[in-house]
Amino acid sequence: QVQLVESGGGSVQAGGSLRLSCAASGDTYSRNSMGWFRQAPGKEREGVAVIYRGSSSTTYADSVKGRFTISQDSAKNTVYLQMTGLKPEDTAMYYCAASAWVRARLEALKYNYWGQGTQVTVSS
Repeated sequence: QVQLVESGGGSVQAGGSLRLSCAASGDTYSRNSMGWFRQAPGKEREGVAVIYRGSSSTTYADSVKGRFTISQDSAKNTVYLQMTGLKPEDTAMYYCAASAWVRARLEALKYNYWGQGTQVTVSS
């Protein structure tokens, strides 16, 4: 079992920054890929970024490349999503997710564990 708790969401103006945190606990081998996803009202869930535990390599959605950075602190079992240059279209509920797949990429179906989400609202 894996438990994920997100924090750090909030409301900012366009161009602002936020840092999301995901504190993880439980089975390490179920957390080979750690991803951030988001879902806006009336829209499908979208993969944002993923980091791979073994290599710390990353994958980003085209919509956030150059603006968002995913990182991890293995000692704290925490994954971060630094978001800069925020746009109103980034407004969504953001979820942290864990997958046992070594390279789950941004494929939501490969993620078995999900956090409760944290809301990000960007005003123009």
